[in-house]
Amino acid sequence: MTYRLICDSCTDLPMELLSDPHVRKVPLSIQVGPETVIDGEDLRQGELLQKMRAWPDAPKTACPSPSMYLEQFLDSGDNYVVTLSGQLSGSYNAAMQARAIYREEGGTGNVHVFNSRSASSGQCQIALLVRELTARSLPFAQVVEQVEAYIKRMQTLFVLENLDNLRKNGRLTRMQALVTGALRVKLLCSATPEGEIQKLGQGLSVRQTLAKMVSRMAEDAGHAGRRLVIAHCNCRERAETVREMIERRCRFGEILIVTTGGISTVYADDGGIIAAY
Repeated sequence: MTYRLICDSCTDLPMELLSDPHVRKVPLSIQVGPETVIDGEDLRQGELLQKMRAWPDAPKTACPSPSMYLEQFLDSGDNYVVTLSGQLSGSYNAAMQARAIYREEGGTGNVHVFNSRSASSGQCQIALLVRELTARSLPFAQVVEQVEAYIKRMQTLFVLENLDNLRKNGRLTRMQALVTGALRVKLLCSATPEGEIQKLGQGLSVRQTLAKMVSRMAEDAGHAGRRLVIAHCNCRERAETVREMIERRCRFGEILIVTTGGISTVYADDGGIIAAY
């Protein structure tokens, strides 16, 4: 059966998936001051970062409308949708509304919306798994079951140079915001099972905090043989350094490095690293 993999634009994919004819991306939008930027193929990360630095207030982001998802559904066949954590964005709810409308209008295809409970590289992991399972011609229900099971055990860790955009947009708890604002430390954070952000540790520098992230991975016996995706915001060299640190201490089966798109760039900000496995 034919299928379509529909991802919101916080899903940071490798080039091979971006060119896959089964893949569609639904853009969120970014408002920097008076200007609205669509997080699509034409977005230039360097220009976005420049606009963010030039404007004193934090950028705002807006999720896609249900109709934008609905436009991408196949009339028949299998539709797999991957969205940002429902705890961080309205994208998941918009996709669920689109699914309900599709059913009401007599759509005959299968539709499942995956709440990634993550972002960026975590969404990439889900999209990669969907493609691998569909390549094996598994039935729709089996693909959904296996991907949902993976989401429950997936780990998402991140270290950012600057938490201001997360803080100003209410994505951090009050305590985390107070700690990072008062002490100017670098936090090691992760996604909770529900898809919220929690603090795991902190360091005085990004390098020190990244080393703590790698130690955390190494201590997790469940990582062995799994794929790791590292998303970076305008810091490829740092991502390569993290990969080298991980290869020395961990036993991942594969490590991929991807670049953040517009939405991930807003929240990771210049120099941010987001890892998922």
